[in-house]
Amino acid sequence: MVGSLKSLAGILSYLTRPLSGRNARVLVTLIGLFLLAVALYSALFHVIMDWEGQRHSWATAVYWTIVTMSTLGFGDITFESDVGRIFSVVVLVSGSVFILVLLPFSFIQFVFVPWMDARQRARAPRQLPAELSGHVLLTELGPIEESLIRRLARGDVPYAILVDDLDRALRLHDEGFKVMVGALDDPSTFRAAGVERAAMVVTTIGDTTNTNVAFTVQEITESVPIVATADRTASVDILEMAGCDLVLQLGEMLGTDMARRVLTPGGRSLVIGEFDEMRIAEASVPDSLAGQPLVETGLRARTGVTVAGVWSRGELAVARPSTVLATTDTLVLAGTAPQLAAYDDLFSAEVSDDPVVVIGGGRVGRAAGRALAAGGVPHRIVERLPERAPEGEDYVVGDAAELTVLEEAGIRSCRAVLVTTHDDDVNVYLTIYCRQLRPDMQIISRARLDRNVTTLHRAGADSVLSYGSTGAGAIWNVLSPDHTLQLAEGLDVFRAPVPQRLMARPLRDAQIRERTGCTVVAARRDGQFRPVPPEAALPDTEILLIGDEDSESRFFETFPAPLARGRASSEARP
Repeated sequence: MVGSLKSLAGILSYLTRPLSGRNARVLVTLIGLFLLAVALYSALFHVIMDWEGQRHSWATAVYWTIVTMSTLGFGDITFESDVGRIFSVVVLVSGSVFILVLLPFSFIQFVFVPWMDARQRARAPRQLPAELSGHVLLTELGPIEESLIRRLARGDVPYAILVDDLDRALRLHDEGFKVMVGALDDPSTFRAAGVERAAMVVTTIGDTTNTNVAFTVQEITESVPIVATADRTASVDILEMAGCDLVLQLGEMLGTDMARRVLTPGGRSLVIGEFDEMRIAEASVPDSLAGQPLVETGLRARTGVTVAGVWSRGELAVARPSTVLATTDTLVLAGTAPQLAAYDDLFSAEVSDDPVVVIGGGRVGRAAGRALAAGGVPHRIVERLPERAPEGEDYVVGDAAELTVLEEAGIRSCRAVLVTTHDDDVNVYLTIYCRQLRPDMQIISRARLDRNVTTLHRAGADSVLSYGSTGAGAIWNVLSPDHTLQLAEGLDVFRAPVPQRLMARPLRDAQIRERTGCTVVAARRDGQFRPVPPEAALPDTEILLIGDEDSESRFFETFPAPLARGRASSEARP
């Protein structure tokens, strides 16, 4: 009933609204032609009727003309001559064309189409509900936003994409996205979007547009955090002056993260996040542990760290006692700073003198090169475009798909290859090629779209960093103090209340890992998260768990309880 009333109101509003100038001119022209035809046919009716000796009034002439043009043809007034009958046929045919074609066209053009437009506009509103609050406003839909929207959906955080083009807004709406139509440089757009009640504004378009958006939002409210991306380093200060609370240089972040995975050789740990005193770290499997089941390594007894999971070519597997470690795997470790230091002391190794090949001289590749140079690692950057490759021994100009170019860069003796181009298809191609050339070396690849992460792992990449997830993770980590923290690609650390039926039970008896895939890495005791030995009983407070998206969902399905997730600080993101 309510929907019908809204539709009726929409029809009435479009029937009574003023016509646009062009439509008004067309409508006046059609009405003028119709009146001219009626007047002409009425005059000819008089002439022919007089010729036949019949006398009729002008009202009768108009009546006959309209009845004949509308094909009603009552037959009460007829011509007796052939000329009159031919004239009747002409009036009938022209009336059929005019009334049965042009008038329906006018109805469709001026009534039906505007009404349909009204219904379409309702799908892409120009104002968000006044009761909406705590939402995230996005100014673009790209890889970062798509990844962020998935996390917002999991956290029940509302959002809206601001789009200045109605047709694009309708397409996005039909694809299932929440949209609002409005110009990004118009303060009224953000007021209509309830920016004062929003949790965050995220803009990832271009540096100049992002500056305009930030400045516009800052004029309306200074309390809402603004996150923007910057393509150029020089834009960071300008964006911050415009009002941005966080400026992400994703190219720099990706390149640095890719280089850091090369700069932690021989099993040394790389801290990627914190929860109170707890540290979450990644570490390559040391050669001394390769081929051993986890239970035989004695890592917990020797260092105190907990192996929460094992990355194996992009797949996060539960770290079971029987898990056999391989040199291509990456351990996910949980422990305190002293425990991780003990781990590093036990498995530290000297940095190899072998070079690193960086494929792609764009922002990500150059950032990786700077990070490698800062770490004292020799490297060569392969770049196809000469204008992007300054003269110097660190660059090789050529196509990385050619073996001679890769050999000149040192593919035969390098210890790692970083594939950093912005095209996922090219990255898959080059990853397969490099893996065939050197099955033993480390390959770290970049993905622009999240859906290509698993493809790159299948192609042979040991580690893949996604452009979208890196940006979305950095935004998510500062969005709210009550949600999951993303530490790495596909890896979440979250806290939850201890299920009542597991309180005071030893951790090994709870079988949380076996039942859900999540690993308990710590429990809150005396206000701090501390490691939980398998034989220790679970407290009645909170536990800290690590797992991927599927295992996290299984945990809350298996142990339903009011969510009490918490935020940690992350050291993985610059």
